[in-house]
Amino acid sequence: MNEILLMLPGPTTADPRVLQAMSKNVVNHRGDEFGKIYTETTELMSKTFQTQNDSYILTGSGTSAMEAALANLVNRGDKVLNIVGGKFGGRFVEIANVHGIESKTLDLEWGTAVSPDQVQEALDADEDIKAVTAVHNETSTGVAAPIDEIGEVMKNYDALYIVDTVSSLGGDYVDVDKFHIDACVTGSQKCLAAPPGLAAITFNDDAWAACEKVEANNYYLNMLKYRASGNKDPAQTPYTPSVSLIYALKAALEVIHEEGLENSVARHHQAAAASRDAVKALNLELFPDEAVSSATVTAVNIPEGATDNDIRGTMLNKYKVQLAGGQDHLKGNIIRIGHMGVINYQELAITFTALGLTLKGLGLVEDAGAGVAALADHYI
Repeated sequence: MNEILLMLPGPTTADPRVLQAMSKNVVNHRGDEFGKIYTETTELMSKTFQTQNDSYILTGSGTSAMEAALANLVNRGDKVLNIVGGKFGGRFVEIANVHGIESKTLDLEWGTAVSPDQVQEALDADEDIKAVTAVHNETSTGVAAPIDEIGEVMKNYDALYIVDTVSSLGGDYVDVDKFHIDACVTGSQKCLAAPPGLAAITFNDDAWAACEKVEANNYYLNMLKYRASGNKDPAQTPYTPSVSLIYALKAALEVIHEEGLENSVARHHQAAAASRDAVKALNLELFPDEAVSSATVTAVNIPEGATDNDIRGTMLNKYKVQLAGGQDHLKGNIIRIGHMGVINYQELAITFTALGLTLKGLGLVEDAGAGVAALADHYI
């Protein structure tokens, strides 16, 4: 079977053990057996977030957790500072607008990262800001934000710190407690390498205190209900969860912790460094500055003389390797190579072989193997 190799910034390929876990019989989601599975999964989630706080699993994509964080922590009419340097920072703005939350934006040029000083200046200029949202890994641009340094700023202010780690958790350094994060969200289908359809969220004590004061404006994503159900014996979710997907998420988290969370992060960083060097060896230009480049996705400028379809289309149709294109105003200008989840040298070698052959076929490079040779320097 000639399967397509997914090298996307999500969804990612799942370990066979994860797929096998989904095939188990569905059990009563109000019974003891599921309660045990759910508890073990949320405990693994908290371990992955590196927090002493409880975590909760939402049946929905990562966006559901983004919405749950904002809607449960900020009242209608209150002000939130959204750091926007890509599509997903902008998504926080859209969610705030839907919920009647006043959105103040810290706008960045796409391909650049926010600095802690910019956050501090914005907070000093407006004491009415109730929360700050940050996207750790902006997959639309291939940029990683310094969420640890921002956390050092945030600890000196009353505003809550809400961080999207949808495409970084398990693949980059995330330490919720150490980074002073009040609310952290993630999704199942990125670095965690589980199937799409689940999100996870964790609140600290300050976030729960705010949540208890916010006027309820969300039924399905009401976090007080998730906390109450999670505290039952056996633990439950307030509404019917995707039982089979939770089986898969539990297995995926077990795979990560058997490898070791630090080892998983190091493997992702190695893949990112190797990918950047492979891109440069093929005479391509990185879209963001290398100093702020993501550990889980590499964004590359499409060279003159080629189109998105020339590159991604050929790689998909001829070589069975699927990359992502640009989003919004970057559509047709960049390609994005995802290196997250269970991927390693083998998948990268196939990807850069296909990319090299594609570029050579377009007359854009002489040495089709230059990318793979650059990869090898990182894995010998």
